[in-house]
Amino acid sequence: MLQSSLEGLNIKPDGVYVDVTFGGGGHSRALLDRLDENGRLFGFDQDPDALKNKIEDSRFAFIAANFSHLSQYLKFYKINGVDGILADFGVSSHQFDTSERGFSIRTEGRLDMRMNQTQELDAYTLINEYDEAALSDVFFNYGELRNAKILARNIVLARSEKPIVTTQDLITVVRPLVPERIENKILAQLFQAIRIEVNNELEVLQTFLLQAVDALNPGGRLVCISYHSLEDRLVKRFFQSGNFNGELKKDFYGNPLVQLERIGKLIVPTEQEIKENGRARSAKLRIAEKK
Repeated sequence: MLQSSLEGLNIKPDGVYVDVTFGGGGHSRALLDRLDENGRLFGFDQDPDALKNKIEDSRFAFIAANFSHLSQYLKFYKINGVDGILADFGVSSHQFDTSERGFSIRTEGRLDMRMNQTQELDAYTLINEYDEAALSDVFFNYGELRNAKILARNIVLARSEKPIVTTQDLITVVRPLVPERIENKILAQLFQAIRIEVNNELEVLQTFLLQAVDALNPGGRLVCISYHSLEDRLVKRFFQSGNFNGELKKDFYGNPLVQLERIGKLIVPTEQEIKENGRARSAKLRIAEKK
């Protein structure tokens, strides 16, 4: 959804922009191509692997940090306002394809799933140390799994005999509880739930959105690409109401207290984009402009 993202930003050649999910640098490189010598771009990524893709360009600064620290780093660089922010949430193709990172249900790797490799909590710790109730809550709240309780119970029973170390160990434990016809779907939801908990993704997303609206100049654009309903719901509600419960607040005169105005309709991938990258199938792109 590269072109839709760039068009959504409504790029000014001399503007200041932020790519808060730098990853492989594809979006950033395309964005830099649209900036003149006075434009600036900041790229955030907490994954050390992303540093390998750092762009050597005087207009670009790479920030090795989580995007929840957006305000802190813009202040450090003495940036008082930006003209656009791009956020492409979810797991990068590199992270999925690197088996030892433990993100994929298709390859075997140690249970990890950390976006930030320096943090202590990983998927192994979660699966082997969370109690049954906590595991059930994670699976239900973040994976929307109806059989969360039985999944948690089986995991606790299995780990009492030996630790659950790898992604395939975990799949072996839960597979008897999953109908074969929807196995991949359920496993993907399970891994999603674990990943969200390990990386505190939903709280981080909310922190980022609050900082992003403050960081934008009037007329600045925020472009967000989400990959599951929990993310998209938070983005949608924030764009609509300025908060995360969806309740529109008004001032004394009845005017909505919303700093963002939605631009256009929800954008989903084209058939060609899905053909080129199957992981884009669930992507949802939303655009908002600061009033």
